[in-house]
Amino acid sequence: MNLELFLLLGSSLLAIGLYGALSQQSVVMLMMGLELMFNGLVVAAAAFWYYVAPVAEGQVLIVVLMVVMAVEMAVGFAVVTAIFRARDVDMTDMAADLRE
Repeated sequence: MNLELFLLLGSSLLAIGLYGALSQQSVVMLMMGLELMFNGLVVAAAAFWYYVAPVAEGQVLIVVLMVVMAVEMAVGFAVVTAIFRARDVDMTDMAADLRE
């Protein structure tokens, strides 16, 4: 496989995630779209590092990015679950009422 195919995969994941993040009203679906966008960026970065400079530092940075993304999504889902339990809010339109 060559670099263009991996970059195409990364850009398609980014586009699908962008569509999912902009078109959904559910907070969980919004976060899934954001996760797809991050995964597209990680795939593109990993492929670029592998083909341009195949050293171990790039691979370690990709693993660190994946761990950070997993922790960020876990914290995000915990916040969404806490808001849902406290206020019964699960849509982004209803989350605007939390300011009051």
